[in-house]
Amino acid sequence: MSLKRIKNNWHLIAGEPLTELDKKVLYHQSRGNLVPKRKLIKTPEQIEGIRKSGIINTGVLDLVAEKIHVGMSTAEIDKLVYDYTIAHGAIPADLNYEGYPKSVCTSINDVVCHGIPSEEEILKDGDIVNVDVSTIYNGYFSDASRMFMIGEVKPEVNKLVQVTKECLEIGVEKAKPWSFLGDIGAAIQRHAEKNGYSVVRDFCGHGVGLKFHEEPDVEHYGKKGKGMLLVPGMVFTIEPMINMGTYDIFIDEADGWTVCTEDGLPSAQWEHTLVITETGSEILTY
Repeated sequence: MSLKRIKNNWHLIAGEPLTELDKKVLYHQSRGNLVPKRKLIKTPEQIEGIRKSGIINTGVLDLVAEKIHVGMSTAEIDKLVYDYTIAHGAIPADLNYEGYPKSVCTSINDVVCHGIPSEEEILKDGDIVNVDVSTIYNGYFSDASRMFMIGEVKPEVNKLVQVTKECLEIGVEKAKPWSFLGDIGAAIQRHAEKNGYSVVRDFCGHGVGLKFHEEPDVEHYGKKGKGMLLVPGMVFTIEPMINMGTYDIFIDEADGWTVCTEDGLPSAQWEHTLVITETGSEILTY
């Protein structure tokens, strides 16, 4: 991004006095830092709307956690998600999004993300599965995912799931006002690689709230002090996808959605939606 574009990123509202937030952002902008567009800063009313959407989204995942078991088809998970979401006056954001045919993504073992639920896909003892739920409530979007271990999981796969959760937690700890997106990515990458794993490069977190996917991209690798400035009111997901082997992936040509590891080794992912506050961050979906 050019310096000229950076300088023009934060647009003041004509006739309105400078706020303390404006002054801080303009200070960082003057130093050549990439700052968010003003429209990415959510109002208190918008944050409350996203929070309410997140409550339903969390309720969906709690229900899945209660019901998931060996012998369950991923189509049954999809039905649980759809029925709960509709019963609470919301809409599954995944359903028909860019042609996606189901209400949830269910990604098993070497599937990195975007696994499509199916009657033929049955959870087996030893499987790990990521259930990724997104909800629209009164026009507001929320997004989160959890890993579930089915039956007795091999210790090395259990470790992958736990370290990936730690990566998410470490990323959330770095999500603070006036720090940078690169701080999040660098911390996640360091923890994953320290444990012998790799971070998927081709997919990342994203802004969310008024749309399903907004700016900025939230990469789970990078350098401290680089990337976009984090400003109170920004809402985005952190959702590291961590592979046991190489980070190379491919998309299944048969359905155009399912993303798998190139080497066939397992992958894990955990995801929260959060808002940057004056003092740190608040998780809006679990």
